[in-house]
Amino acid sequence: MLWPQSAAQWHAALNDFPSLLFVLAFAFELAALAAKRESLRTVALWSLSVGVGGSLVALFSGLRAANLIDHGGSVHLVMARHQTLAVAITILFAGLAVWRIWRRTGMRSRERSAFLTVSGLGVVALLWTTHLGGAIVYEYGGGVPTEVLEGALQERQRGHTHESAAGTDAAPNGEVPSQSEGTAHQHD
Repeated sequence: MLWPQSAAQWHAALNDFPSLLFVLAFAFELAALAAKRESLRTVALWSLSVGVGGSLVALFSGLRAANLIDHGGSVHLVMARHQTLAVAITILFAGLAVWRIWRRTGMRSRERSAFLTVSGLGVVALLWTTHLGGAIVYEYGGGVPTEVLEGALQERQRGHTHESAAGTDAAPNGEVPSQSEGTAHQHD
């Protein structure tokens, strides 16, 4: 499967890009301050602006996925926190982008310090939000179709070895086998 097949897979494919851009925007702002290079501030602004656009797409895909994924009751609290933080972070970084565009060349030292502080806090909140998103899938199984989860549990119960003809679990065509096609492998 090369192309995302479900809303959850689309969200997983789309959410890393804006997160990276927000972190890069903050890093380029710090680098611009240290190096006193306006070109780095320009890169920071572009990273921030494109990140906001990507964040809106990731946010929409996540809200759509939340209503469509297979999940149990215990994941709802984590999903609610993840969604609330994702909306707040998108609004925060959109506000920072507007602030940066509005004050493109006129930021004084105190204002730039405030901007960097809010940006840094936004990055910390973003990292927590991404952690919660990972927990939805990797700790609670949210987004994993029930039949896939059941197949994975059955495969784990059977045990496995790390012995395959080509030294890899990939099929000859490069595809990863499904749970029902699992090749034998063992941990030493």
